[in-house]
Amino acid sequence: MKLPYLPCGKIINTHGFRGTVKAESWCDSPEVLAELPTVYFKTGEGYRARRVLHASVFKQFVLLELEGVGDEEAAERLRGIELYAAREDLPVEDGSYFISDLLGLPVLHADTGVKIGTLKDVNTSGMRDLYVIKTPQGEALVPAVPEFIVRIDPDDGIYIRPIPGLIDGGES
Repeated sequence: MKLPYLPCGKIINTHGFRGTVKAESWCDSPEVLAELPTVYFKTGEGYRARRVLHASVFKQFVLLELEGVGDEEAAERLRGIELYAAREDLPVEDGSYFISDLLGLPVLHADTGVKIGTLKDVNTSGMRDLYVIKTPQGEALVPAVPEFIVRIDPDDGIYIRPIPGLIDGGES
């Protein structure tokens, strides 16, 4: 099931005294977060919209002026809140996918169709994304590069062509 709202950042501090908040961006770039027309706060029963009145990139962060947040005290109450974006407001290039849409997909051998495991997580902290695959032998890390990732079908699975030793330490 595709989620209607996706995590896109977190308010980490206030900026100035007029209610501006400083946010860490979890998008492909801070500019993506800065261009959103609306951000959403998760509540117990759903999501609450806050229109973005003004946004700018400041170093690697995003400064946001949000509707209904007019002073430093109101901004301070938002510290630590995760921000969400409506799926349709986020740009996605052809052949790219939202991580949340891939998690839990079966990982299959591209040549045999045999299930290798399930995509548990995507580590985005290095130069290249690493797919964390839960296998019967434990966890395996597979670089998200064309040499290994043959095809992604969000309705069917992730097809990979592992080299020997990549998945289980032995023959693949």
